[in-house]
Amino acid sequence: MKNKRQQALGLLGLARRARQLTSGEETVLKNIQTNKAKFVFLAGDAGVATAKKFTDKCRYYHIPYSQAFTKDQLSQATGQSRTVIGVVQPGFARKFEELLRME
Repeated sequence: MKNKRQQALGLLGLARRARQLTSGEETVLKNIQTNKAKFVFLAGDAGVATAKKFTDKCRYYHIPYSQAFTKDQLSQATGQSRTVIGVVQPGFARKFEELLRME
């Protein structure tokens, strides 16, 4: 059986194919501020300024986030080189929270 992290990465690829993700710092930041983002993936190896900006915004707007994966892992799962990924579909967001909380 796959572990929870592998399941989350597989689901991330599925969410991208379903067009339920936004990526790129400005887009995700805007989605956080307008409450469109329901969950945020922030690369664990993101720069200090980027990490602080997104963790602060997510906390302020009460949006769950995860820093469980590196840029390489997120990029490989989605097929795009990204540091920040926003999940806009509530069902996917709930499942990511569930998978990553149980770790």
